[in-house]
This record gives sequence, structure tokens and C-alpha cells, in this order.
Amino acid sequence: MKPIKIIAFIAFLVSFASIICGLILEVDYKQKLIGFGVLGLFFVVFPLFSYYRWKDKDVKDYMLTKENLDKMRENQRDLRK
Repeated sequence: MKPIKIIAFIAFLVSFASIICGLILEVDYKQKLIGFGVLGLFFVVFPLFSYYRWKDKDVKDYMLTKENLDKMRENQRDLRK
């Protein structure tokens, strides 16, 4: 497995465990546990996951350019036939 994938998975587990502990445990700082878990998901796990999934992709393939619109129209014409 790739290191970035392992780091993202571990960060996910830690964040999820923090949220679950905050919901289950009866401690004074349970709201902080939930909050740090949510912050970990949004500011650590999601960016790592996004980087891992997009690092080898070309952004131009996903943009609506004239060439891509023409390809989509051509594909629609082929499907109708």
C-alpha cells in the first residue's frame, strides 16, 4: 500500500474513534473530542484522500472545454443511433 493511503486511513480511524469516544464517554471534554474528530476529518482526512485520488489525473479531462463538449455531443449522437 502507498504511504499516503495508510496515513489517510490511520487519520480516519483516529478521527472516527475520537467522535465515537466523545459520544459514548461521560467526561467533561466530550464536546472537544467530537469537535477534534470532525476537524480531523475535514482538515486532515479529506485533503489527504483528495490528493491520493487526484494526484495522477489530468484536470483538463474533467473540465468543460470546447473539445470535451464536442466529444460529449458526439457520444450522445452515437447512443441515439
